[in-house]
Amino acid sequence: MVNYISGLVFVILLLVGGVFIVPLAQANPLQGLVLAGAWILGDAILASAIKLAAQWEKAVVFRLGRFHSIKGPGLFLIVPLVDQLRMVDTRVLAEDIPRQQVITRDNVPVTINGVLFFRVIQVADAIIKVQNFRFTITQYAQTSLRDVIGQMTLDQLLTEREAIAKMIEQNVDKDTAGWGVEVTGLRIQDVDMPEELKKMMSRQASAEREKRATITKAEGDREAARNLAEAARTMKESPGAMQLRTLQSIDGLGPTASNTVVLAVPIDILEAVHTLDEVLKERPRAATSLPAYDDHSQERDKDGVAAMSDVPAASNNR
Repeated sequence: MVNYISGLVFVILLLVGGVFIVPLAQANPLQGLVLAGAWILGDAILASAIKLAAQWEKAVVFRLGRFHSIKGPGLFLIVPLVDQLRMVDTRVLAEDIPRQQVITRDNVPVTINGVLFFRVIQVADAIIKVQNFRFTITQYAQTSLRDVIGQMTLDQLLTEREAIAKMIEQNVDKDTAGWGVEVTGLRIQDVDMPEELKKMMSRQASAEREKRATITKAEGDREAARNLAEAARTMKESPGAMQLRTLQSIDGLGPTASNTVVLAVPIDILEAVHTLDEVLKERPRAATSLPAYDDHSQERDKDGVAAMSDVPAASNNR
């Protein structure tokens, strides 16, 4: 944050000094020049004692090289030329984990990158105990990521990314607890694999989807067959169901004038054919129930027929 208060104080003191130094410099230029130089130097030192920290910043004050206090946020004063400051951002910070190649447990090379999120909770420890806490925690996250990924198979890496990121986050947070920082999250951004492996996985996924589609289609055909069989049984039990179904099919062809439906066979004829078919089915059973004649009876029938045929002949002769 820009410290505009210090600059404003410097300008005000410079103007005040000019009011007194300019008349003196007109009377004695050398004395006025020395006094102006001293005034500017004192003005700069006094203005540097005024510091300003934003709401998300805290200042670690070192007095003659030793830790003295923590200042901020807001306006505060330090001892010029004695105190030194290190401003620390206490917001959640994001550090990129560079892309690196890792060998999984099943010997598959993958390239992974991620993002680490953390914040400073103890500003004094973050400055005093670690040389550069941002760089250090990023390096530690890289090594922890390699260790955790090396214990996982490729299938676990692809399906359990959230759990793997949680494990890496816990490892980094546990080992960096004494550094005054808190890890708030870690996310794996990208997992890159060799092209040959990607093609094989694509073929495997395509075969799996085709298998599921075939199974789903077979189950649908089986369910449709069951419904059709149930509908056929229902129509068989109801004599007028077929007629209603026929009328429904005709009605479903469309109400527009361009669709013309010609019913070539009336429904009454269909019913007559059905009745005739039932009669024909009953006739063989009636024929099988007639009494059987032996050979002697057949001969008597023939003699009777012959005798009856001779009667008209005799009458004609008379």
